[in-house]
Amino acid sequence: MTNQPDASPIYLDDLAVGDRFTSGEHAMDEAQITAFAAQFDPQPFHLDDAAARATLFGGLAASGWHTAAITMRLQVTSGLPIAGGIIGAGGELSWPRPTRATDVLHVVSEVVQIQPSQSKPDRGMVTVRSETRNQHGDVLQVATVRIVVPRRPGQGGG
Repeated sequence: MTNQPDASPIYLDDLAVGDRFTSGEHAMDEAQITAFAAQFDPQPFHLDDAAARATLFGGLAASGWHTAAITMRLQVTSGLPIAGGIIGAGGELSWPRPTRATDVLHVVSEVVQIQPSQSKPDRGMVTVRSETRNQHGDVLQVATVRIVVPRRPGQGGG
C-alpha cells in the first residue's frame, strides 16, 4: 500500500507488514533552523553558521529535535494517515547525517510489525520504521517507533 494525498484514515485492519508511505516535502532554511534552536536547542552549531564551521558539523546544522518535529508534521499532514492520529508508545531515533538549511525533507515509512492487542481488541501496536531524507535521498534521521492504531469500528470485538 502506498498512500495518496487526502487518503482515508487507515486502521489496523488495513495495514500489512511491508506497507510503505511517502510524505510530502518540507523545505528547510537558515531562519527556521536558528529560530528552533534559539527556543529549544541553543547550541552554537544550531544558531550560527560561522560558529558551526569550527565544530564537527563544519557549518550550520538543524537540531535533531527540529528534524524530528518536521518528520512528525510531515507524517501527520501527508505521510501516515492513521485513524485517530499518530499516538506514539516508544521508539528509537538516530541522526546519521545533519539536516542543512538547503535540504528539502520528506519521510518514507514502512510497517515492520503489526501486533493486535489481546487485552484491548479495539486496537493494536504497529511498529513503523521511518527515514527522513533530503532531496538527494540522503537519510538524515531514522525513527523506529511503536504506535497505537485503532481497529476499524465493528471489527476485533470493538
